[in-house]
Amino acid sequence: MIEVNELTKRYGRTTAVNRLSFTVRPGHVTGFLGPNGAGKSTTLRMTIGLDEPTAGSVTVDGHRFRDHPRGLRQVGALLDAGDVHGGRTAAAHLAVLARSNAIPRSRVGEVLEEVGLADAARRRIGGYSLGMKQRLGIATALLGDPPVLLFDEPLNGLDPEGVLWVRKLFRRLAAEGRTVFVSSHLMSEMENTADRLIVIGRGELIADEPLSEFAARGKRISVTVRTADAAGLSKLTALVAAEGATVLAEDDGTLSVTGLTAPRIGELAFQHRVMLHELATRSASLEEAFMELTAQSVEYAAGGTR
Repeated sequence: MIEVNELTKRYGRTTAVNRLSFTVRPGHVTGFLGPNGAGKSTTLRMTIGLDEPTAGSVTVDGHRFRDHPRGLRQVGALLDAGDVHGGRTAAAHLAVLARSNAIPRSRVGEVLEEVGLADAARRRIGGYSLGMKQRLGIATALLGDPPVLLFDEPLNGLDPEGVLWVRKLFRRLAAEGRTVFVSSHLMSEMENTADRLIVIGRGELIADEPLSEFAARGKRISVTVRTADAAGLSKLTALVAAEGATVLAEDDGTLSVTGLTAPRIGELAFQHRVMLHELATRSASLEEAFMELTAQSVEYAAGGTR
């Protein structure tokens, strides 16, 4: 379990993390989201002792990371897949880490096999693709068979097969009772992988809740309606508006209706002889909820997006 309590990090006059508190529990894949510059990487670095907090604390199973005698046996982390010695082979890289953490040498071959790099174990890391380096970073995190795992943007450079493999890996690790904490900017992957989300903006907590609840905090559920002709579209627009619904005409010729259920819209269309070609309920996506709730926390926004 990871416990963050009033965690603060300042760099001069800049506050990267501001009195941040949350708990990451075992048995779940917890997604860590936030706009660029939100403080996600800084938080992860403080978790494993690479940065010292200005105030507050972050502990792993009740202790600071630096107080764990064999760190890789307690916490496995992938923060920067490119931060490895390019002249070493994957096997040599992992062997050094295994020796320094009193991990059996046999684990090197096991984790390389698990991440699909067994055939490349004797190749120099400098010749690896980005996807291969990501796999090596995951192997490093798994090396000590730790109960707590942190991953920062683990899908960078992976092909579709690799993405599916990582998704299944994270779910398996969580099912084994481990704490799995994943920082990513890919909303689609969080929808397919995470059980719970922690969202921050400008270093402060925005949300800490199940993924389903977070997604539901976005725009209201809407109904997409397509009619047989323009006359039917106009007639149905007036009918649903008369019942207090909000109607938006989309560029593709459909109506987007909020404030009225699909069954009620269907009843109105049937009663007034309007032929429907499409009637579908559309829920807010995770990306929509994220964009809405972090709109005021974007550090670097393109023109017109604020």
